[in-house]
Amino acid sequence: MTQLVVEGLHKSFGAFAVLHDLTFSIREGSIHSIIGPNGAGKTTLFNVITGLYPPTHGRVLFNGADITGRPAHALAALGISRTFQNLQIFLNMSALDNVLVGYHLSCRPRLLPSLFRWPAVVRRDHEYRQRAEQLMAFVGLSAFVGAEASAMPYGALKRLELARALAVQPKMLLLDEPAAGLNPKETGDLDTLIQRIAERGVTIVLVEHDMRLVWAVSNHILVLDEGRKLAEGTGAEVRHNPDVVAAYLGEGGRHR
Repeated sequence: MTQLVVEGLHKSFGAFAVLHDLTFSIREGSIHSIIGPNGAGKTTLFNVITGLYPPTHGRVLFNGADITGRPAHALAALGISRTFQNLQIFLNMSALDNVLVGYHLSCRPRLLPSLFRWPAVVRRDHEYRQRAEQLMAFVGLSAFVGAEASAMPYGALKRLELARALAVQPKMLLLDEPAAGLNPKETGDLDTLIQRIAERGVTIVLVEHDMRLVWAVSNHILVLDEGRKLAEGTGAEVRHNPDVVAAYLGEGGRHR
């Protein structure tokens, strides 16, 4: 079943066009990677899909509903969550509190019960803390449940942002370069984690430069070049596409 449809999407900043009439679709439950050289428009595409930038023209449909230009909080309520290329972690908070922030849509506190700590509020808070701890365990951060975010290593912070995104209980999760800055061991663990998330029924949309990760996890790959669709298909189809090899992967299918 098709979950996300992008139709004729174009984005310009003044006279400079970054995306050129992109059209593609993403199937529910798939791991769909978007690759391309630096400057191909991958993060801009993410930002348009998730409402950070309005498109110049074109539209985005999610489960048949037009979500073009809707703000991030409205998309989160529909089940779309994301991580960022540059970490967006609250370093003045604990690791657990960072994850709890992700539950803001499902936890709607009222002023007086929260102020006077009614028993129902105490039970609710305990339940959400348990859920947050379980999510941290799921992404491999059990050792950091009691830690301050500012004291965590970079690789752990990447996983923490992922746990917070999962707390939204997304139907679709967009990951913008999740392996950036990770060592080979951490990247291998991320490979496994992405596949475990997909096994939960969450659609994964991945922008990534680490081609080993892309080949390992992707069901479908979209290749951009200068904001245009260059190719799309399975990993094998994309890897052996001569236009992709010339524009991005380099001789022998290696990332330049």
